[in-house]
Amino acid sequence: MGGQVSVDESVHVVIVGGGFGGIAAAQHLKHYGVPFMLIDVLDAFHHNVAALRASVQTGFARKTFIPYKETFGLNFLQGRVIRIDTETQTVVLDNGKEVRYSHLILCTGTTGSFPSKHNSVDTYKSAIQKYEDFFHVIKEANAIVVVGGGTTGVEMAAEIKTEFHDKKVVLIHPREEVADPELLPCVKEQAKQVLLEKGVELLLGQKVSNLEELELNVCRSGMVVKTNKNEQVTTDLVICCTGSKINSEAYRSSMSSCLAENGALKVNKHLQVEGFDNVYAVGDCANLSEPKMAYHAGLHAGVAATNIINSLSGKALTSYKTGNVTMLIAMGKDAGVGQFNGYKLPRFLVTKGKSEGLLLWKSWREMGQKAPN
Repeated sequence: MGGQVSVDESVHVVIVGGGFGGIAAAQHLKHYGVPFMLIDVLDAFHHNVAALRASVQTGFARKTFIPYKETFGLNFLQGRVIRIDTETQTVVLDNGKEVRYSHLILCTGTTGSFPSKHNSVDTYKSAIQKYEDFFHVIKEANAIVVVGGGTTGVEMAAEIKTEFHDKKVVLIHPREEVADPELLPCVKEQAKQVLLEKGVELLLGQKVSNLEELELNVCRSGMVVKTNKNEQVTTDLVICCTGSKINSEAYRSSMSSCLAENGALKVNKHLQVEGFDNVYAVGDCANLSEPKMAYHAGLHAGVAATNIINSLSGKALTSYKTGNVTMLIAMGKDAGVGQFNGYKLPRFLVTKGKSEGLLLWKSWREMGQKAPN
């Protein structure tokens, strides 16, 4: 391939985490012929942008998992990285296996509640079944409480109401505004209006006070959800859409001096982790002041992979600059709100551009595979 770079046998890039940033970095390195190993807990890329749709439409989940082996072959390894030895430059997996690196790209993402996240070591076939099972749980419930009205909670409530018009859906959120705090006020207001149009009941400015006592993701009639404003909601199902945390398990012990308070890694403008010129952080685990989004992870990956290639060929490193917030929120297959570069977008554009297909085509194309019908 014309774009390939000449590398010696000491070069071996390890990518920890096969989310949007991980696969973008892997494809970049593959294109330039740079030896790499992609490591992930799952045996397939999870297009988790569509995870909530997979919870409300039977048969949809299989479109959201794309096997790594078919794209990366022997350059993929399944397992959980539990430690990084920066002295010997090896990553250590939970099964004891060690993989040497000359350069490291950390794309460990965030952990969070199912169904928006699937974080356990698993086969994609088993993961697909979990979404199928959860679809039946949602189908069985007549009344559902969604806890948390950030972007995930907004999307979850809207997806349920779109597919199951007759269900009672209550969204409880501690702020008066819904969706991501960094969005324009008019976009947050529009998201709220879409929820109301779909018939979602909103309890805003209130926090669930008995969350730890509630069983999540199971259908049990007569569960009582209490708030700090003395409201009570009786429900059959509670779905928690709060509590996403930076997944720092892989690097926490060895890179504690570079950690921000939330567990993300402090990086310079080249996305190099502070104190390590051969270690890069990409996506959610990079301590950058911008929303955690697949779109940004892909941009970071391009910078990190390019900088590894540039460092090998003696070229200057490229920099990453955060821009104005761009975010599209799918609110069921027939609605969406968002903004591009700081400007509010018309609803029909977001619906057409994201909500209808949830950008699944893009991931299947990037992985070089054909999506199932």
